[in-house]
Amino acid sequence: MSDRNPPGSAGGPALWRLLDQVADAVSGVRAGRSLSDLLPRVPVELRPGTQALASDVLRRLGGAVEVRARLAARTPPPAVDALLLGAIALLWPPPAGQRQAYPDHTLVDQAVAAAQARTPAAAGFVNAVLRRFVRERDALVAAAQRTPVGAFDHPSWWIEKLRRDWPQHWQTLLAEANRRPPLVLRVNRRRRTGADYVLHLAALGLRATLLPDPGGGPTEGSCAVWLHEPRPVHELPGFAEGEVSVQDAAAQRAAPLLLGSGEQALQPGARVLDACAAPGGKTAHLLELADLRLLALDSDPARLARVGDNLRRLRLQAEVKAGDAAQPAGWWDGQPFDAILLDAPCTASGIGRRHPDVRWLRRADDVHAMARIQDQLLEALWPLLVPGGRLLYATCSVFRDEGQHRIDAFLQRHGPGGVSLVPGSPGHLLPVADNVRTVERALPAEDGFFYALLAKN
Repeated sequence: MSDRNPPGSAGGPALWRLLDQVADAVSGVRAGRSLSDLLPRVPVELRPGTQALASDVLRRLGGAVEVRARLAARTPPPAVDALLLGAIALLWPPPAGQRQAYPDHTLVDQAVAAAQARTPAAAGFVNAVLRRFVRERDALVAAAQRTPVGAFDHPSWWIEKLRRDWPQHWQTLLAEANRRPPLVLRVNRRRRTGADYVLHLAALGLRATLLPDPGGGPTEGSCAVWLHEPRPVHELPGFAEGEVSVQDAAAQRAAPLLLGSGEQALQPGARVLDACAAPGGKTAHLLELADLRLLALDSDPARLARVGDNLRRLRLQAEVKAGDAAQPAGWWDGQPFDAILLDAPCTASGIGRRHPDVRWLRRADDVHAMARIQDQLLEALWPLLVPGGRLLYATCSVFRDEGQHRIDAFLQRHGPGGVSLVPGSPGHLLPVADNVRTVERALPAEDGFFYALLAKN
């Protein structure tokens, strides 16, 4: 949603109603529920504005908590605290290139109105705290930013882990996670080209840029399109007709990597497993690029339904089955696969700008728990490959424990006689300038991912 047309503006829902819903979302995330699970409970007419504002709040929640601790001697009740934190975050000085969505007096007045609806007895307290923050904002923000959590808006364990993993890039990674994400599209190559779609958008008055081909080919053959002004998916030209999907350029690397090219390309009719398929973006991309016998597997039947929905919209076909990839005995028919895509469950630390709630939901020991699951999946799926087959291990994480460390351990367990790392495997892709594959620095950085292509010797 554009800053020029912020939620709560003329013709939209009242801002106090949005702030009320944002407070519930913040409270829910702090209690351990994901924003994706909370948003369906929001009234439909309030959902887009709530999502936009709640995402901004969660990107600044660390600083807001530090400031609120300085303004209130005791922690307020959760319903009041969540409203205060949301309002403080929205009153925060905006990043360079952005402007504050609402004037100070509007935000304060509407937050007080939300307090009167939520907890009437606390309305005066909310008014006093927010007005003091506006008066002393510069000093309070400076004090908050002298703490790591206030400066980087991430939990301290997360900050320290990035500092250890990426001593040259950790601050850039944290800063990138606090930016609003670009809207990147994947054009269905079976329907039209990326260049043609950019021209189609231009004719409709929509600014878009054809990004470098995530598969490494020439840009003019790319299907990755950056839409400069984000908009809801149902408003995307051609979306309902299956011409385009939403998928970051980093995620668009998976299908070309697994399919290969030239003499190393998978043959038509190859048997392929997408082992953790939901919601189906990479499944669909594989089928857009090649004729495959593809099995889309996922352990969550509810999320698996989205795979079927996406395939129907895109007019693609695959076998869709519910099953635990770590337990092949429950679903495998004994016929080996030519290639396997393992987009493994992970902390999602590389896509924090798209899911700013994740940093507040994860705990330090979650990284080790995820690593155990990733090891189990690799060991369970490896025997399902034909000799000479390939497995692409992928995570949307920037933590080494979920990327290079997992592959190093797998290679050590199986030895050079059983497995090899295919030359050119990307490894860790970080959302920093060095990984933007063009000299045009105005293009958006990709999400953080890890890819390793393994060959069965």
